[in-house]
Amino acid sequence: MMDARRLFPVDQVVLREVGLRDGLQLTRHYPTTQQKLDWLSREYRAGVRHFEVGSFLPSTRFPQFADLRVLIDATSRLDGAYSTALTLNERGVADALETQVDEMIFVVSATESHSMANTRRSRAEAIEMLARIDAQRRAGRSDLPVLTAGIAMSFGCSLEGEVNPRDVIDISERAIKAGADVLAIADTVGFGGPAQVAWMVRELRRALGDDQPIAMHFHDTRGLALANCAAALDNGIRVLDGCLGGLGGCPFAPGATGNTVFEDMVFLCKTMGLQTNIDIDGLLAARKVVAASMPDEPLHGALARAGLPKVLEDA
Repeated sequence: MMDARRLFPVDQVVLREVGLRDGLQLTRHYPTTQQKLDWLSREYRAGVRHFEVGSFLPSTRFPQFADLRVLIDATSRLDGAYSTALTLNERGVADALETQVDEMIFVVSATESHSMANTRRSRAEAIEMLARIDAQRRAGRSDLPVLTAGIAMSFGCSLEGEVNPRDVIDISERAIKAGADVLAIADTVGFGGPAQVAWMVRELRRALGDDQPIAMHFHDTRGLALANCAAALDNGIRVLDGCLGGLGGCPFAPGATGNTVFEDMVFLCKTMGLQTNIDIDGLLAARKVVAASMPDEPLHGALARAGLPKVLEDA
């Protein structure tokens, strides 16, 4: 089995760029395959090594992910790069196991309402499916992909409102017991703030131990994504998700802005003295590819607007 700690060493900051999947799930238009490959290549040259590149979903319904296998193959040929894809059921896992994808993400909701609305299965049924997916991957490929359980609506739900944080801890423990290697705690609709993030990290560590790989995924729905990233980093989280230009969003948060702006998140890490090995100027160059490929999609981000501080430009 692939060791999750090889992808996510506990002593390094890992920033996973989710634009080619999460960033494209709600856009009206999407890049061509060649533009996606250019996006991937430019970010790789800037130092990015972790890419969420699509979803194993029917291409007739989700044409933006029809070239997923091409992107996985391209990532596998980049030295030290890792690909991630969303797998929502056994069919998606079967397709994933035919590729060299490094990480599969399966989503479990923190609330019953969102679970039924999003996947038409209860939370208990989702955990049962996670266990079946774990068994399926163990039988399907010699070099097993890492299995990540993404816990959606972890800080609040647009359908139910407040979420009991103890429910999130319980679901997280059950996901690990079901076979997940990694947890990804998601503020899917941007309800959370730094105090809630700090509490969640401490309680997850108390429940699961310091060695359990945990990622966090924030949306900037109410302008707190970077503050939440800082709180996560301050409390020992070393894997964060973001999207170039802050693309993305959730169908259960209409009108909201998308993911944490990736280039701003890199700058945040730099101001905190955390090494990412990612060049911000290179990211801003990659952003131009995204803007040119989807000229009607709004891009977000403070660095793109204001630039790097003079002291860093001269460094």
